[in-house]
Amino acid sequence: MGSGKDKYYNRAKQQGYRSRAAFKLKQLDREAGLFGPGNTVIDLGAAPGGWLQVAAEEVGDDGTVIGVDFQRIREFDDHAVETIKGDMTDDRTKDRLRKLVGDDGADVVISDMAPNMTGEYSLDHARSVHLSRQAFEVACEHLGTGGDFVVKVFQGQDLDDLADEISEEFQYVRRLSPDASRDSSSEIYLIGKHRLTAPVAIDEELEVEIVDVGSEGDGIAKLEGFTVFVPEAETGETVTVRITDIKPQFAFAERIV
Repeated sequence: MGSGKDKYYNRAKQQGYRSRAAFKLKQLDREAGLFGPGNTVIDLGAAPGGWLQVAAEEVGDDGTVIGVDFQRIREFDDHAVETIKGDMTDDRTKDRLRKLVGDDGADVVISDMAPNMTGEYSLDHARSVHLSRQAFEVACEHLGTGGDFVVKVFQGQDLDDLADEISEEFQYVRRLSPDASRDSSSEIYLIGKHRLTAPVAIDEELEVEIVDVGSEGDGIAKLEGFTVFVPEAETGETVTVRITDIKPQFAFAERIV
C-alpha cells in the first residue's frame, strides 16, 4: 500500500469516518451526482459503516439511510441510520428492508460488497460479479423511477455483460474508478443513472387514447400513470403508436399509419 493511499486512511481517522471507503463514495457522488436532500438510500454490505455516514450527511435529517450486512453494524450516535443484520437474499431480511423503504421506493441503492479474496483472479472476479448481480436485483426491486444504482465489481471477462444488463434498466451506465481506491485494486464502480420503470419498451407498438395536448403541441397519452407524448395527435383520438424513446418520467412515440 503506497503512501499516496495512506492519506485516505489517515483522513478517515481524523474526520471520524469508519473506513477509508467513505472517500470513494464522496468521489463517486461528486462525479455522478448520486444524493439529494430527503433521499432514501439502501447501502448493501454496509459494515463497518463509512458509506452510511457519507450517505446520511448528504440526504440530511429528512432522508432515510438503511444499511444491510450479515455482520453487525455498530450503532451511530450522530446519524439517523437504520441497520439490518442479515443476508439480503434471505426472505426475512427482504421483508424488513421492504418495510423500512416504504411504498415510494428508494432513490439510491449502493453496494461496496466484495467477496472473500482467494488470490485467484478469475474466481474472485466471478464471485464479485455474482454479488453485483444480487445487489442489482435489490436495486430493481426497490428503486423508484429515476433512481440511481452504484455497485463495485472487479474487472474481468464478465464486466461488459454485467454493464449491459444494468444499462437495460437505466438511462445510461457509467464506469468510475475513484482516486481513493488502492493502486493494487482491480475494482471499478458501475453507476446506473435514472432508473427506467416505464410500462412500455422501445419499439413496442400499442394503441393509446390521447387525453390532452402538451405545451409543445404533442398529444398526451397515459399508461398506468406514465406519460407518452405523441406528435400530431388531438385530444380524444385513439391512435396506434410505436415507442421511440424512454425517459424516467415519460416516453416519446411515433404514430403508425
